[in-house]
Amino acid sequence: MFPGGGFEGLAIDLEGTEGCDWLTSKGITCVLLKYRVPSLPYDWHCDCRPDGLVKSTLALEDAQRTMGLVRFHAAEWHIDPHKIGVLGFSAGGYLVAEISTDFERRLYKPVDPADKESCRPDFAVGVYPGHLWVGRSAYKLNPNVPVTRQTPPTFLLQAEDDHVDNVNDSLAYYIALKKAGVLVEMHLYAQGGHAFGLRRTKFPITGWPQLVETWLGTLGMISE
Repeated sequence: MFPGGGFEGLAIDLEGTEGCDWLTSKGITCVLLKYRVPSLPYDWHCDCRPDGLVKSTLALEDAQRTMGLVRFHAAEWHIDPHKIGVLGFSAGGYLVAEISTDFERRLYKPVDPADKESCRPDFAVGVYPGHLWVGRSAYKLNPNVPVTRQTPPTFLLQAEDDHVDNVNDSLAYYIALKKAGVLVEMHLYAQGGHAFGLRRTKFPITGWPQLVETWLGTLGMISE
């Protein structure tokens, strides 16, 4: 579970512990990642490109490390090592896309046997993800998330009236996933805004957790 917070902080309850309460109530083990965030939107520890786009290096290192640790301890923690996925909100949704497309090599020097485990998620869920769309006239994907056929099955959800992370973030990622032949399911709602998490609202989008449960069932990740 990757909370959002714009890489400036972490919404550790709204998009963290409350999400874990939902998953564990369904018999799903939840690991909440308190990943490192800089004091500014992006800090000097990032991989900066000439075009100004930035990779959230510290957060991605933490995500890679966590995936390896969970797989390494799968038997001890009674987890199926082939059914380990990621779910993130907002900036955490962008981190979902990063770990889904950058898992071949660690961004840090391996420190123990856990770092020999694959850090590729078996499935990925991005809820109102950000930082994925670049450009103004086309659905161009941020090149820091290079989608391939190895990108895991992905679920995307966003509201069209989201004024923090544009709905085009989800659309750009969806188009890239489809072009690569990746199994992807996307749900767009007219209303819902941003940062609703799992808290009930008056809008239909508030039922999104059931959609994720159904999707996980169709993938065989949980019992339908």
